[in-house]
Amino acid sequence: MILKSFKNLLGLLIVTILFTPLNSEEKIDIWKNDNKKVEDNKRLDPSKEKNKISIGNALSVNTDDNIKIEENITDKSQEAKVFGVYDPEKFNFNLNMWSSTKAEDVRASLKRINKIKLSNTSKEILENVLLSFSYPPQGMQEKEFVKLKMDWMMNNNRPDLIENFLKQNKEFHGKQKAVQYLVDMNIAQANIKEGCKKVEFIDSTIKDAYLEKFKIYCLVFNNKKSQAQLLLDLLREQNQSDKFFDDKINFLLGISNKSSDKTNEKNLLNFYLSSVTIKDFNYTPSKKTKKEIWQYLNAANLIKLDDINDKQKIKDLEIAANINQVDERIIFDIYKQVPFKLNTLINAKNIYQTLDTTEARSLIYQKFLLSENYASKVEYLFFLEDLFKKDNLLNVYSKILSDNLKEIGLENIPENYKEVAENRISSFDTINFKRVKYNDKILHQSKIIKFYLENVEQRKIQKDIDKIFKRINKNKKYFYSAKDLALVDALEKDGFKIPDNFNKKELVKKYEVPKNLLQLIEKKQNAFLALKIVEIIGEDEPYQLDPETIYFITNLLNEMNLIQIRNKVLISALPQRV
Repeated sequence: MILKSFKNLLGLLIVTILFTPLNSEEKIDIWKNDNKKVEDNKRLDPSKEKNKISIGNALSVNTDDNIKIEENITDKSQEAKVFGVYDPEKFNFNLNMWSSTKAEDVRASLKRINKIKLSNTSKEILENVLLSFSYPPQGMQEKEFVKLKMDWMMNNNRPDLIENFLKQNKEFHGKQKAVQYLVDMNIAQANIKEGCKKVEFIDSTIKDAYLEKFKIYCLVFNNKKSQAQLLLDLLREQNQSDKFFDDKINFLLGISNKSSDKTNEKNLLNFYLSSVTIKDFNYTPSKKTKKEIWQYLNAANLIKLDDINDKQKIKDLEIAANINQVDERIIFDIYKQVPFKLNTLINAKNIYQTLDTTEARSLIYQKFLLSENYASKVEYLFFLEDLFKKDNLLNVYSKILSDNLKEIGLENIPENYKEVAENRISSFDTINFKRVKYNDKILHQSKIIKFYLENVEQRKIQKDIDKIFKRINKNKKYFYSAKDLALVDALEKDGFKIPDNFNKKELVKKYEVPKNLLQLIEKKQNAFLALKIVEIIGEDEPYQLDPETIYFITNLLNEMNLIQIRNKVLISALPQRV
């Protein structure tokens, strides 16, 4: 019995010795297998991963089953990326808003739009549709789609949107260009403190010598010289610095006692460094001077006219102001300094046409300032307009003319100038800032539209609808306009009940919606339809469009459920403003 037990014990001991390494290895294999199972499960259960979409590589969203990824992604580790500023749902769009539209159609439409000086409403709609997070149109690569968005923001001078884009989209093609735009814009405004705040966008994804140099300068600017020295050494090791930059930074760091007096115009940063390191910096711009350098000179008060009689220099400045390189106020300050004899000023009206146009503008502007009555002031303002028009420099003068006419006041302008003065006054105080006058005798001007203007509760508006329709129906001569129908369409879409005796079907027969636009609805091309509407509205505000156009625009937007854009059109087009 003892022998048998000993044999069993011995056998157990041998088995334990033989299999101990194996058990150890099995523990390792178990972890490996568990990891493998997790990976296998991910591949076997696509529902967990297939709907994961990276928004600008900054965050991920789980999309609904009806959102499709248009491109076949062969690398399973890659996520479909979308880029933008706005949540598409905010404007009744979705991530697939461009999925049914061909790339060439989008390119052609944007090319036409870029030739139009868009109204505020048109620009706002374009911004909403173009900058919403979405997949690219058919046949357009992610790189090109991001460039379209970025180019629009830069061309329309929207640093606020570019900054939002950078915050919401961590990695995208052209990020370096976007950051440099913000940096250069602030240098051009002589606002280095704000420009240095944009350094936070320069991360490891950006490899750019220009931005690294600016980062080093910002450290110097903020008195962090030891950090600046470290970054400068690193930049030199990478052969990304240059003789000019080394010279300027060494001087600013206090390593050297002097710096080169040569002005470098290669880029805006070099020019700025020249201006802050050269004693008694003096620079004379020319026609070849870059726009951003003109802007910096203007912002830093570095535009000087040593000789007020230098006509060519004044002409150069006028040309620069005409293309928005120089503040137009500088030009008029120069005009005030041009010397004239008293007799010339007294007889300005008879003499100005005999002078060189620059001298003539100076003379007439001084005469305008000296005039004591409104009639004379208005007369000289329009003389001045003719002189700017003669040299194709109206852009210098249009705002000055508008501001002065508004200051005089339409009520003080002589009748023979009143109509032209009204046309010249710029619409800085847009229609949206004027008070609404409700008129319950006209449907589209009635207090029903408070629903779109003042966010009045639906129950109260329904009561107004019943009351106002009842009143209008008593007027047998009342004509329902296209604007009335646009309002009725919107009310029905928003869930209001229109009285049964209103014969809408009969009234809409005389208004035809363009077939090419109806086809966009059939193809579910809602984003492209919004682009087409931007083209249609163009340089006008909706209230300036004819009623039939307003009706078919709002009708189309209703059909496509683009309610937010429709409301922008209604708010401008319907109310009577005073």
